Amino acid sequence: MSLNAHLAELRRKHEALASQIEAEANRPGSDHLKLTELKREKLRLKDEIARLSQQTH
Repeated sequence: MSLNAHLAELRRKHEALASQIEAEANRPGSDHLKLTELKREKLRLKDEIARLSQQTH
């Protein structure tokens, strides 16, 4: 997989997590532990995207 394709996949996953976080936050009785885990994973992806983006420049 090329670096650009990998970055595109990471960005897609990041956006999917954002949607999942929003849905969980708006759900009555949302699970705070699940929200924390989703946000942590989203941040990990953001950091990975930033690191890989620097390699392409």
